[in-house]
Amino acid sequence: MKNKKNLLLITSLDDLPEVYQILKKKFKVTYKKNINKKEIFNIIEKYDCVFTNPNNTRIYFGKKLLDKAKSLKIICTASTGTTHIDLNQSKLKKIKIISIKKEKSTINQITSTAEHALALTLNCLRNLNISNKSVLENKWNYQKYIGRQLNKLNFGIVGYGRLGKYYAKYIYAIGGKIHIYDPFKTQINLKYKKHSNLKNFLKKIDVMSIHIHHNKNNDKIIDKTWFSAMKNNTLIVNTSRGEVVDEKDLIENLLKNKNFKYATDVISDEINFKKNKLLAFSKKHLRQVFITPHIGGMTTEGRKIAYQKAADKLIEYYN
Repeated sequence: MKNKKNLLLITSLDDLPEVYQILKKKFKVTYKKNINKKEIFNIIEKYDCVFTNPNNTRIYFGKKLLDKAKSLKIICTASTGTTHIDLNQSKLKKIKIISIKKEKSTINQITSTAEHALALTLNCLRNLNISNKSVLENKWNYQKYIGRQLNKLNFGIVGYGRLGKYYAKYIYAIGGKIHIYDPFKTQINLKYKKHSNLKNFLKKIDVMSIHIHHNKNNDKIIDKTWFSAMKNNTLIVNTSRGEVVDEKDLIENLLKNKNFKYATDVISDEINFKKNKLLAFSKKHLRQVFITPHIGGMTTEGRKIAYQKAADKLIEYYN
């Protein structure tokens, strides 16, 4: 590659030096892992391509930023999700989006998010975080932290794709009864029960784990109509996207049903997370809401697979 393109790298590669070296060999790299909105607005016009990731990013590639990006030809994201990019504006400006969304052989190797969904499930069914907090406060009493036994519960999985299948496999191995709701799937594991009627599905389950992509058709799809059909002590686990849940309706349901729980790795509008009302609610309702900062896919092994593939695709495109 005779004339190296200018690459703005705005996601941390501190733990993946081999990926950084690959990019550095092929591009003129400016590494700004903690870049803020003001700084990127001032420098974006210099760059031909950007390498990013939605986790922990402060940057949204919307119209205002893309208007400033006069030389930008590619946004490369080491993720399947693209909620941090305005795809319509990118298309209008003829900016190519490179992601790993369709790289099935690559993403099939990454089980991290489904494993995290299992961890969230176990934490909330057994009250691990709040019981640990009590121990740190020099208390030693189990009575407030009596949990649930997994092999006596019905687990509902919304979205029987790659991650939904992994989660089902993990829960089934422990002894949980698996129920699937996915209107787009005709075939499932014969050991599981498939539901076509949403209301009957929701009435049956004790735990619901969400594994769907966010798009305009399912924005806030999980709302008060879903919550009203569920048991009052249901646990919802979300490692999908915060935008698929109506968080306003969710908070109202949590206030009405003190035994209802929500464990999530994602919230709506994560770039402006400090303004999120569910996050504020969780600080006073630790028993009902447990939030992690979008770490589902953030394992050393998972990151290496995803970032390596994204870097390879970017280099392949320019070659």
